[in-house]
Formats: sequence, structure tokens, C-alpha cells
Amino acid sequence: MISIYPAASRYSADHGWLQSNFSFSFGDYYDPDNTGFGPLRVFNDDTIQGGRGFGAHPHREMEIVSVVLQGQLKHEDSTGHSAVTTFGEVQRMSAGTGIIHSEMNPSEEPVTLLQLWFTPDTKGLEPSYETSRYEVSAMKNALLPVVSNRSGEGIAHIHQDMTIYLSELEGGRELLFEQPEGRRIFVFVMEGGLTLNGEQALSRRDAARITGTPSLCVRSEQGAQWMLIDLPY
Repeated sequence: MISIYPAASRYSADHGWLQSNFSFSFGDYYDPDNTGFGPLRVFNDDTIQGGRGFGAHPHREMEIVSVVLQGQLKHEDSTGHSAVTTFGEVQRMSAGTGIIHSEMNPSEEPVTLLQLWFTPDTKGLEPSYETSRYEVSAMKNALLPVVSNRSGEGIAHIHQDMTIYLSELEGGRELLFEQPEGRRIFVFVMEGGLTLNGEQALSRRDAARITGTPSLCVRSEQGAQWMLIDLPY
């Protein structure tokens, strides 16, 4: 089954310095029927204005991934890590037994990012942080793994049986994703538009939650930048 979630259906919040769109319950937004999709618990589409951000705050027992789409994001945490992430990079933080971190926009220009939270497959982990760089050109008409529990060059390691793929489809191109039984798929369109299995259409910032679909054909007539997450039940 393919369920489409239009961009306009997300919960939106504008704090002046921060514009957020939540795909799942988060912060002041709570819907008991929309608390996650398998181990994916948070999928936030954020824009942070220059010089602003989230001051030091704690996390526990969560795998947190940030994908920068435009601009710069500075991370600092209680384990001593400090890094600035830009487009072409992904940061992964395992909160484990507890970590304090901050996320700031160090530049004068806005930063737009996707932040995803996943429940870990193991509790009580030692807190850790990692930044990985991927080849943007490798996204062209392909599914490029950037976060996974499987090791590989340019892949950030996560403590969960899942993989995040990034892709840029040219107009008139398509990709086929074969899904083993007992898995689910989350698709999100950053830019452009997609058609799923020749029927379901997605536009910019739309999402799809897919279950019981062993073969997924993803096509773009106009071109698209998009994300696919392969998840367990």
C-alpha cells in the first residue's frame, strides 16, 4: 500500500528565526495516530536563520541524523565533537546513555536541513557522533546510501536496521527498488516531482509511506531530488 502525505498536511510552525514542518508528532504537535513509521519517529524539515539555532540541550536513546540541503549547520556536543556540516554531508549522532549538544547556523544565510530521529536497535550505547561526506554526483539517476547499519565509504553508521538513500533523477528517468518482505519504505521529495508505480504522484516536499509493496518503480518526468528510507517493521 502506498499512502501519500502532501506537504500541506504537515504541521507547520514559524518562530521567526526557525521555520519547521513536522511529518510526525513533535514538540507542541501531538497526534496519537501519527507518532512514527516503524523506528522512524521524527522527520522535520527546518530552516534556521543566520546566527540562530538550538542551544545546548540533552538527548537519550535516539539515533539522530541531519541532512543539510542548503547552508551550514554547526554541531557541538558534550563528548567534545565540533563540526560544521554543509550540502554533501550528513551528520549522525547516537544519544545512547545521554548527550548534550547544540545546533547553530554559524553563517549569515539561512540553513535548510532535514532532521530524522530513529529508535536504536540497542539501548545503553555510548554516545557518539559522526560526519560523513558523500559524492553528490553519485546521486545522479541512482540510489546512493548515505546512512546505514552496513559499512561503506561515505556512509554514516547507524544503530538500526535501516538505510537512507539520496537520489537525483533526471527528467524521463526511473529507478526500481526491490523491497524484501517484512520491510517498509518512506519516500520524501526535496525538489521536483515523482510518480510511484505509475500511479501515485508526489510533488515538492510530499512524502509517501509504503508497506506491502515488494517492487517500487520511481519515475520523474521533470527531474527530482529525493530520499528513500528502507525500514523494518
